[in-house]
Amino acid sequence: MSKGFGLLRLEYLFSVIIPCLLAIFLNGYEIIDHIFLLAGFGFYAITGNTLNDMFDMKDPNEKETLERVEGYSRKEIGTLALASFFLGTLCFSYEIAVKPILGFYLVIIIILVVIYCMYKRFVVVNHIILGVSHIFLPYLMIKLNAAPIGTIFPFISLFEWLFLASTASVAYTGQMLHEMIDGDSLAKLKPKTAQKVIWASSIISLVIGIISLILTFEIWFLPFIIFPFGIMYIFRYPREDLLGWTSLKDIGIILGNFFLVYLIIVILAG
Repeated sequence: MSKGFGLLRLEYLFSVIIPCLLAIFLNGYEIIDHIFLLAGFGFYAITGNTLNDMFDMKDPNEKETLERVEGYSRKEIGTLALASFFLGTLCFSYEIAVKPILGFYLVIIIILVVIYCMYKRFVVVNHIILGVSHIFLPYLMIKLNAAPIGTIFPFISLFEWLFLASTASVAYTGQMLHEMIDGDSLAKLKPKTAQKVIWASSIISLVIGIISLILTFEIWFLPFIIFPFGIMYIFRYPREDLLGWTSLKDIGIILGNFFLVYLIIVILAG
């Protein structure tokens, strides 16, 4: 595979595709009926990755980004972003032509992603923005695509709300750990402050997972209970040694892709 494919960071596609697949799985939809939305989000994820690198290339402290884009100019990275954005938009247009409301939600997602890329320094709020743009709104768009024409906001059951809350809270803590390793916004906080932020989000994730399991008796919520314990164990004391610990980040990415493949298998088998 060409070294250039590393610029796309395809291993991160799971972060935006999984919420879409969850909507398909939990509601018993046919995956082929939503293939254009899935493809669109895939291309847009690549757009987000490349745009993010365009912004980070200007920061000499972004060592991982600079290593990845070494030998490439911002214009070349921008070309990838523009091409993937065009193809993603083309995929989305097939569904938007039938249900224009999807275009409204898509514009919101684009705006939120741009805000995230430009204002990473706003640690806590920016992570909430990332969760809305990468989890809630893609899930909602799949629901809208399956809903009758004219629907503005589809019905979401209590079980789905709990699942979304659990997914978002786990993703939130995972992203924070990710940033500590990469030396991004959260790493710029004092170690004690960063520990408090991560413990608070982990406890919230744990509580939501436990309540969800009690109310629904669904084993799907078990990972949302197990994962926060792992994060809290890692941050059992203020950490100053996570910078550059890429093996820990890689394991998280691989586990995310394992879950992505598992969801695809379950949906196709069902």
